[in-house]
Formats: sequence, structure tokens, C-alpha cells
Amino acid sequence: MLEYFDPNKDYGTPPKLSEKRVSLVVDGVSVTVPEGTSILRAAAEVDINIPKLCATDSLEAFGSCRLCAVEIEGRRGYPASCTTPVAEGMVVNTQTQKLAKLRRNVMELYISDHPLDCLTCPSNGDCELQDMAGDVGLREVRYGFDGDNHLAAEKDTSNPYFTFDPSKCIVCSRCVRACSEVQGTFALTIQGRGFESKVSPGQNQAFMDSECVSCGACVQACPTATLMDNSVIEHGQPEHSVVTTCAYCGVGCSFKAEMKGTQVIRMMPYKGGQANQGHSCVKGRFAFGYATHKDRITTPMIRESIDQPWQQVSWEEALQFAADKLSSIQHTYGRGSIGAITSSRCTNEETFLVQKLVRAVFGNNNVDTCARVCHSPTGYGLKMTLGESAGTQTFASVKYADVVMVIGANPTDGHPVFGSQLKKRLREGAKLIVVDPRQIDLVKSPHIQAAHHLKLRPGTNVAFINAMAHIICTEGLHNPSFIAKRCDTEAFKQWQTFISNERHSPENTQDITGIPAEELRQAARLYAKANNGAIYYGLGVTEHSQGSTMVMGIANLAMLTGNVGREGVGVNPLRGQNNVQGSCDMGSFPHELPGYQHVSDNTVRQQFEQVWGVTLDNEPGLRIPNMFDASINGEFKALYCQGEDIAQSDPNTHHVEAALKGLECLIVQDIFLNETAKFAHVFLPGASFLEKNGTFTNAERRISRVRKVMPPLAGKEDWEVTVALAKALGYEMQYNHPSEIMDEIASLTPTFTGVNYEKLDKLGSIQWPCNESAPTGTPIMHTDAFVRGKGWFAITEYVATEERASRKFPLLLTTGRILSQYNVGAQTRRTENVSWHQEDLLEIHPHDAEDRGINEGDWVGIKSRAGETVLRAKITQRVQPGVVYTTFHHPASGANVVTTDNSDWATNCPEYKVTAVQVSKVAKPSNWQQQFQRFTEQQLEFLPTNS
Repeated sequence: MLEYFDPNKDYGTPPKLSEKRVSLVVDGVSVTVPEGTSILRAAAEVDINIPKLCATDSLEAFGSCRLCAVEIEGRRGYPASCTTPVAEGMVVNTQTQKLAKLRRNVMELYISDHPLDCLTCPSNGDCELQDMAGDVGLREVRYGFDGDNHLAAEKDTSNPYFTFDPSKCIVCSRCVRACSEVQGTFALTIQGRGFESKVSPGQNQAFMDSECVSCGACVQACPTATLMDNSVIEHGQPEHSVVTTCAYCGVGCSFKAEMKGTQVIRMMPYKGGQANQGHSCVKGRFAFGYATHKDRITTPMIRESIDQPWQQVSWEEALQFAADKLSSIQHTYGRGSIGAITSSRCTNEETFLVQKLVRAVFGNNNVDTCARVCHSPTGYGLKMTLGESAGTQTFASVKYADVVMVIGANPTDGHPVFGSQLKKRLREGAKLIVVDPRQIDLVKSPHIQAAHHLKLRPGTNVAFINAMAHIICTEGLHNPSFIAKRCDTEAFKQWQTFISNERHSPENTQDITGIPAEELRQAARLYAKANNGAIYYGLGVTEHSQGSTMVMGIANLAMLTGNVGREGVGVNPLRGQNNVQGSCDMGSFPHELPGYQHVSDNTVRQQFEQVWGVTLDNEPGLRIPNMFDASINGEFKALYCQGEDIAQSDPNTHHVEAALKGLECLIVQDIFLNETAKFAHVFLPGASFLEKNGTFTNAERRISRVRKVMPPLAGKEDWEVTVALAKALGYEMQYNHPSEIMDEIASLTPTFTGVNYEKLDKLGSIQWPCNESAPTGTPIMHTDAFVRGKGWFAITEYVATEERASRKFPLLLTTGRILSQYNVGAQTRRTENVSWHQEDLLEIHPHDAEDRGINEGDWVGIKSRAGETVLRAKITQRVQPGVVYTTFHHPASGANVVTTDNSDWATNCPEYKVTAVQVSKVAKPSNWQQQFQRFTEQQLEFLPTNS
């Protein structure tokens, strides 16, 4: 954390991190700051606040408004304090009569072309222009309004979340600079010169027609009402705020929920958030309306069969109904006949309680989480090689990287705030290698172009990573001293012999991967020769039959080049959902207790038994795929599913639906009647992140507070529901607040020993491990030694996936996400984000489309060996010939109807990224889609009218 840093204050210009200190005097006050600091910021750090309009501490100094002019003894004129750096011995005066007159004249010119409608202006009470006019003592405007002005400029209301009113614009360029410097989209510009200057989205387009991604940076930066949240226009200014953590992706952005009573008016990125540093994306910034959407179910419901209407009941009745069902099923079918799935959207504390419920109350280890279908190979692969099941760095570490390799990830869509940090570093000169079958935005966008885009064929990741390592080894580009000091040398020798075999050369693998040998050699040299080389990867690495092998291959590559254990390097998995890391940490896997402690370890298990007062099973339980299979086989009969939509998100939908229909009791706890809940017998209303207290853990192991800003609409936070269900089953969980649950977690989990709410409130967030040796957390892992001791080089033999293109299924389908939507879309589809993505489309290369007579917008059938669905075609060169691509945000799309049950050899993570398909032009929805529509209509009819 920076010195003098108050996240609620604007210091005018960004901090400088120079170790050299400079002392000066401002208005008689001595101040010492890092070299390069502006006078404006130096003054602000001792609470001398110089008026400003064009300056803000999230943007580099611009010096256009001249309101921050100061006098410097020994210098002529009135320099702008924002663009003037401090100097040793400098004496600055910020309040003199000459400066006061100058500032009033400046403000008078601004106000002469600005509407005088403060009382009816939506920013009244929160307007920097208004504040500065008061600060400089402006009392009259001598220039009339009858000449040329901009007061009649038309509003742009095209964006669903904010309004652009150019009549109020002072052309300070803060919005333009925020779009370029912070977001990196460059969607805004200043058009014209002199009096004709104006802010313009794109080429004088409406915001919705421009390249704007609605991150909100421009709205946040605007000092007037020119760019204003529609929610503020409609409801007025908020009157208090609460700092909390976003519940979308794994970046874990901090926000100030700005409130009016219990109503959220807007979500403002919190400058004190160490993951996002005051930035946001369209989802976190604007898409919070789902929390109060009319589709929210706020009353518990029960039914005996999915063919029956729902019956609304009290909490007590619903919980007792559920408890009786679970007890009866266990009595009839045995202890192992029931289980639970924890949520990667719920808090650490809530997830901890669900796995505790399974182990202490159900009496088995049949608990799993959605990480099974996304990042379970990360846990396995990194645990085996480095010794810990998590990423190694902070997000901010990327600003020290010289070469960044992005493998199977799309940061600008999936993790957009980190994507902006990455783009900033690339604009500063870092080199980029993109490894992806598809052309993501990072390959080429304004002021960014990847040095290499390695367009590998889906399913050939391991062949690629082996070839990369082969080049580095055989060309002597590895780091022998790091390997000798930090790694298991015997394992390295065996691996080196394996990897140096000529069969791994890029010349011998290019027919497998599709990557030209010479380009791969150039990319390998670029990464290996970098002072700091960082790898960021996503589901394009893990969701394969060799996902765990690929993760180990990535770790091998980082160790081979010595790129572990310091800033700007590392192995960095980009987690998909907000608490995927936390759900894994909290013991959601059937073989591990919290903190990745194996259930077979007698010493560990006894510690839990002592605290929980029960005897625990020492045998691993069922994984999600095992639960499905056992249900179909009649052996698994009841499932408690908290906050996950397995009917939409898991592969081979036909198989999943058959498994859900085979259950005698499905208990779903969620905020909407999602696709899984349509198969449920008990519906327990959930709470959104705005309605609860707890913590999330993001992709950089950062534990952050989630704070309740409004009462739970259904009357209970999710942790309270689990506690009540345990009680109905005869087991008392004694907690009064989630902080007490965290205290229990800390007492049982070595990496969380030093974590508590008091420390989180003091520090803002903590990156685990946090214990006696690291009382304030661990930003960078493996600094002096690997957690496992010596790093282990794993043999990564390439085994071709069974899912290959053939005459019957000649194309390979891969899937991903889009910026405006989130995961299964249950939240974002209930917001204005649908303005950007109303349906899932199938991207197909022009050559493949032409061969099949497919035109843009045609309905096309996608058929695999698992099933068939129909989507609208989007013809694009983003995908290479032979590859098609779609998203999975809309349930009716049925993307997972065609994905198969192929999975990772070590963890059963599904192979979403490789499905052999045939695509053909069709005229109607698939049979599954028609059946889905009928079933959905029936289930909606079964809802009580006042649910």
C-alpha cells in the first residue's frame, strides 16, 4: 500500500514509485515525496488541496484546465501543478491573490459555455465543476450566453446504462484519457479544434455504435454531468456507500455500493481495491440489477415430483421436508446415496459450511464443486509440480513482465479488468505471445499487436508445450542455475532426456499442432530470453482430456526458464467465477478437506473430528460425473446443489438431465429458477452478493470482504440456510456471524491461520498463505523455495484426444465466453447486458461456410456424437478453417447438448474445448430445443403466481 494513500481521496496525479526522495515546502508545510511526483499530488498528501478539473489520480497529468496553477519562488509565471514535478528545496505557494483571480477567470470561461441548471442537474451535489466554482469564489459570469455555444447539443441515450449530454461537456479530456490509459479501448476522441472541439465516440457515432465496451471508466472520470449513470438520473444521488467485492469473474474487483436506503443506486469501482485499483467492466459496474429482478424467487417451495406444481411453504416446512427426504433416502439406500455441490459464486464461509454439512452430517465425502468442470486440472497440475494448487502472482505483477504468453484465455472478455492492466503493459513495450485456435482481441487491437499468434489445433496443447520446451532445452536457452538451486535435479534429468527427444521438435509436431515450426521457434526464443516471462492461462488449457498434463507442462516451462518466484513472471491461472479459488480452498473436492488436506490423513482428519464432534469418513467420495453415473444406475438418490446450474453448465446435457430425473430429492438453493431447479423437489431461495456478509478469494489468492448492503430478500443469507438444514437433520452449527465461520476455517486450514475479519478490514485484503511466517499474506509465491521443496519436472507425454475430426464430424467445436455475459447467463441475462448479446452464435470460417452453403445469420444444425442443437451462423475469420466456436450464455442454445463426456485423465474436467461436429443449414430448432421449450413452459406454469 502506498504512503499517504486514502482510497476516498483524489490526489490529482498518479503516484511515483521512485526510491529517491525529494523535499519541498508547500504553503509553509514541509513535505517529502518520491522523485517525479507532481506538485499537485505533493500538496494533496499534506491535505493542501489545489483546485483542479482536468486532473485526477487515475490518469497521467494533462495540464489543460490551468485551474491548478501555482506560484514557485524563483520561477516566472504560473505553472500547472499537475504537470510540474517537485524539485529539491522548491518553495510553492498555492493561495495568493493573483492565483485566486486567475482561477476565477478560468472558471468564468468554463461556466460561460455551461448550462446554469444546477438545481435540476443529476450531478447536483456530486459535481466537480460545481465544487471548483465554489472553491475559487466564482460569483459572476461576465460573458453572455447569446453568442456561439454548445448548450443545444443533443443527448446520446443509446447506451442502456449511461447518458452522454455534450451540452455539459467542458472538454477536459478526462473521459478520452480514461478510455485510452485505463481501459485501453481508445473508443473516444476529441473531434475538431478550438471552439469546435467535442468528445466523440468512434467516428462521431452513438456510444452503442462505437467500440465502447461500457466499462464505465469515462463515466467515472467525468467531472460534470456530461456522462452520467442512468440510475442516478432516475433515482438521484446516493447518500451512503458500502465497500464490497464483485460477484462476477475471478478478478475480484472491489466496489463501493452507493446506496439510498437499501436501494443500490450505482456500483463505483473502489480505488482501494488491490485487484482492480479503481477500474471495472460492464458487468461489475452496471449489471447489478439482477439482484432485484422480478424473477427472483424469495419464498421456499416444495413438491413431490417435477411433474407437479410448486407449493410455497415457510422456511421451517421446506427445511424439514428436505431433511426428511435426505434421512429417508439414506435409511433406504445407504449413507453414500446423497451428496452436495458447492458454489463458486457463494462465499468461502458458505462453501465451507456445505462441505461440512456433507462430511459431518451426511457422513460421507460426496461433495464437489464447479471447479471440477473448469480449473480442477490447475489444482492437480500445480500441486504436483510447484506444491500449491493456485497461481503464483498478483495481477499487478504483470506491469513488470517483459514477455507475456496468454494460453487458452481471452482476458479482455473473460477477465476484462486484468485485460486492461495487460494491455497497458503491452503499450509500454512488453511483448505478447497468444496461443489460441481463435483470434482474440489481444492479437490485434488499438496500439497492441501480438508478436506471435500461435493458432494451434484444438486438443494439441501438450504437443505444443512439449515442442516449446524442446526448443528451449536443445538450444540451451534454459536456466541451469535456477534448476540446480530450486528443482529436483533427478526429475529434471529424466524430463530433459524425455523432452530432448527429436519427436518433440516443432518440425515433428507442426502437423499435429498446425503451428509452423519456425514461428514456434521464434516464440520460444522470445519467451526464454525475456528477463521476466509470465504465463497466463484459462479454460483453453484445463478443459481438455489432457488438461492436467498441460498445466504441468506450463509449470515445467516456467521452471525451465527460471520464471517463478518474483514480480513479472509466474504461472497464472485466470479463474472463471468469482470464488472458484475459494471453493477449492474450502474443501469442496471429495478427496480433500479445507486447505487441500487429504481425507485419508489420520492426523488432519482427527483435528476436524475434534472440532466438529463427529467421526469422518476417510475414503474419498463421488465426483460430479460419478454422481451423475450413480444416479442413472439407481445408486445415488439425493443432491443438495447450492448456487450452481449443472443442467446448463455441465457437458452432455442428455446425460445430465437423465441423472437429475433419476434423483428422488434434488434440493436447489439459488436466486432464480435456473435450469437445474426445473428438476428440483425443494427450492431454497438464495441471497445475492449484495445481501450477505463473507469473503471471496480471487484468482491471485486474494481474500476480500463481501459486505451486506441490503437485507436478504428471502430473509436468510445462504450460510444461514445451510445451518438451518443441518439443524433439521439433527446437527447444531453454532454461528452468529460469518466472521465466526472464518475463525473456524483459520483454526483448521494452515494457509488461512492468520486470516480474520479484523485483519481483512485493516489491510483491505489478504493473499494466502497467511500464517505466522506471513502474517500479512503472500503476494508472490515460491520466492525462495517451492512449497513442495524442490520443483518437480513432470513427464508430459502427448496423448491425442479421442475426440477427433472425421468424415462424419469434420469440424472441431470449441467454446468460450463473451464480455457482456457471464457464465450460464442467469445474472447477466436479467440486465441490460442483453443489449450486446441476445443469443449465442456459431462462429464459422468463410471457407467452411461456403462449402456448406451457409450465409450470415442462417440457422445451422451442430451435430456431434452426443447430440444436436441449432444456432445462428456468424461468418468470421476469427476462427481458422476446420474450427467452429460458440458461447454458452443462453440455456436455449443447448451448447452442452453437443459437448461430450470426454474428460481430463486426472480430474474428470470435461473436454469442452474439443468436440467433433458437423454443421449444416437447417430450417427449425433441434428436437432437444423443442423439448426444452415445452419443458420450460411447463415448469414456469408450475410456479406460484406470487413467487
